[in-house]
Amino acid sequence: MAEKDIMEKALESYDDVFADILNNLMFQGRRFVKEEELEQGRERSFYTGEKKIREQERDTSKYWKHNNIRIAYVGIENETEPEDVMPFRVIGYDGAAYRDQIRTVVKADGTTVREMSRYPVITLVLYFGYKKHWNTAKSIHEVLGDKLDERLKPFVSDYRIHVFEIAYLTDEQLAGFKSDFRFVADYFVQKQRTGTYVGSHEQVRHVREVLQLLAVLENDNRHLAAARAIQEGKEPRTMSEVIDQYMEKGRVQGLAQGMEQGLEQGREQGRTLAEENLMKLVHALFEAGRIDDIRRASVDPEYLAELYEEFGISFTDFDMDE
Repeated sequence: MAEKDIMEKALESYDDVFADILNNLMFQGRRFVKEEELEQGRERSFYTGEKKIREQERDTSKYWKHNNIRIAYVGIENETEPEDVMPFRVIGYDGAAYRDQIRTVVKADGTTVREMSRYPVITLVLYFGYKKHWNTAKSIHEVLGDKLDERLKPFVSDYRIHVFEIAYLTDEQLAGFKSDFRFVADYFVQKQRTGTYVGSHEQVRHVREVLQLLAVLENDNRHLAAARAIQEGKEPRTMSEVIDQYMEKGRVQGLAQGMEQGLEQGREQGRTLAEENLMKLVHALFEAGRIDDIRRASVDPEYLAELYEEFGISFTDFDMDE
């Protein structure tokens, strides 16, 4: 399995997180599903395509059991863009899960009997897009559109999917999450509302897995780099600490690199600043918490000179022959 797939599944595979998602989105915060009642589902299934057998795989799935009886089989699919054929995909996943319930068992005397275990199959589509709503089909009829002959419409089952737009949840819905999924949901709600993210001071249980999921959903390597930089036993306790200790540090390094690139252009005109002095200045500004000054200095040479003077760092050490 590719690393990206593993990272995407990791957080939601935790029973406490999976139960929390179901309870908040399906049951409006009522704690019907308990984490100890969940059992890992079979996420891979196969179907026959036009020329060969093909494999399909859910993002995450679990059986919900009570007193050893399966109540339901629930799958979760993560999407960052509206997918116009999502109803086709979901009916494929769900159909395979129903097909699994048609089984025969060979008894000791050699006779076969059909198993009677029956349970519903549910798929939740979690949409994390924050720049636009899910604006495409949510049912088979909608996917088919004008390709569906009106004379046939009464005979074509209109299989519908359940899409939850995470970035557009209300404050009340957001508060309903009790597991670490609330930090993921909060991230996308903030991005949708303000375009920025301010880390929460609440304690995080699965720090790496939260960052890994954000890295995949946002396609942002900064989250992944932060997850990898966290040392065992030294995990930050809150998302605010993650931002301060890892994400912000990475951004400052990126700004410093940008400043160095600008200086390279200056060298072509016969000017250069000593790299060690530049890094001294960036470090001093970072220690003082003056991130905005670093950003401004990266695009404003005159302000950069003022900062060198303010911190007593040489601005004139350059070699015309370099």
